[in-house]
Amino acid sequence: MTKTPLEEIGDPLYYIAGNATEAGFPVPPNPHGQSLRTWVRSLGGMQKEALVVSAATGTAWRFACDEAAHLGGHNKAPNPLTYLSTGMISSYMNEITALAEQRKIGLGDLKLILDNFYYREGDFRKGTMTSGALPPELSVACEADCNDQTLNTLLYEAVAASPLNGLARGVHPSLFTLIHNGNVITPEQVTPLKADPFPNPGDNFPKLIPAADSAAVPSLIEYLMEEDEKYGAFKKTRTNSPDLGADKLLLHMHSTCVQRDDGIKEIYKEQYGPATPSWKYLSDEAEGFGGHGRAPDAASLISAGIGLCFMTQIGRFAHMAKLPLTGYSIIQDTHFSLGGASGGTGQAGVAQPVETHVYMETETGDDVAQQILGVAERTCFLHAFCRDDLKPKVRALKPSRTA
Repeated sequence: MTKTPLEEIGDPLYYIAGNATEAGFPVPPNPHGQSLRTWVRSLGGMQKEALVVSAATGTAWRFACDEAAHLGGHNKAPNPLTYLSTGMISSYMNEITALAEQRKIGLGDLKLILDNFYYREGDFRKGTMTSGALPPELSVACEADCNDQTLNTLLYEAVAASPLNGLARGVHPSLFTLIHNGNVITPEQVTPLKADPFPNPGDNFPKLIPAADSAAVPSLIEYLMEEDEKYGAFKKTRTNSPDLGADKLLLHMHSTCVQRDDGIKEIYKEQYGPATPSWKYLSDEAEGFGGHGRAPDAASLISAGIGLCFMTQIGRFAHMAKLPLTGYSIIQDTHFSLGGASGGTGQAGVAQPVETHVYMETETGDDVAQQILGVAERTCFLHAFCRDDLKPKVRALKPSRTA
């Protein structure tokens, strides 16, 4: 049987790179306390790999990505929306537990349940399709040693304290540069970044080496199997999808998160709609930031998801419209604040618009590159998440509702 590109590489799918800077992956500037630079390259078809380097911690996480069969993928790694959902629920857990500790509120049997909704309308092949996002819905099950009003106040303030709040709230159109066939051109269908594009660094991924003394634990990301002893409890948290009408295609991402006794967050995720595998993730913040760096941190997962989703749309549109795209990659900067509770700022989370440098090689003119960039941005679910004003919906549940 022919191996997929990810299988041919043969590396672990998820690891801490031990030589990121030496291999050509430097850290970005850090204006708000938690900036990340994400490189993404296409491996062929729907498979991609990303490296996310944190300016705050210096850690560089390598991630793999694939799509399901209905999009031409092979299900060898999670899809981009999985990364965003797991990063989001991990970030919420960080802020809820930190704020509860600061206020000396006990939250027994704490479990978070997150539903993310995205939709698409129009015709992809004709380039008229657009994507959108709906407000996330977070349910929190716990035995709190406080009254309901105090608990609800804590939950809403914790969600606002998440660094991701800076992208969810308000309108933040993403910013782009474009290098096509080696030439810098000004983007016309998206908002240009008012800065020079980064020179194309070429493909440095083959130079990466997993860290020899990595703190990462085994099984960072793996298929969620039905025989998993906790899968039954996960199924009980399922919710109905909203009805958006026949003219919109809905994607519903459903996730849960609990914190293990060792402090590592354990996240289960499934997608309703087109069939995709379900995944189990582990997440941990870095040493000095509330964790021990044993699993991917929330901001790295979020940043990977945004970059990977955008890359998927570039490849899908070019393939479906039969455009002669021969190579493409991106470098993306995301700039977040530290968490209002976990980072001790006492403020709501903030973020700058996502900045993306796009590199395309085609066998045609600049107008085609402009078209691909414009359609990719309009159809990217996670760039829609950034540009739409989304106020998360939060509610408290009793643990018996999710046992």
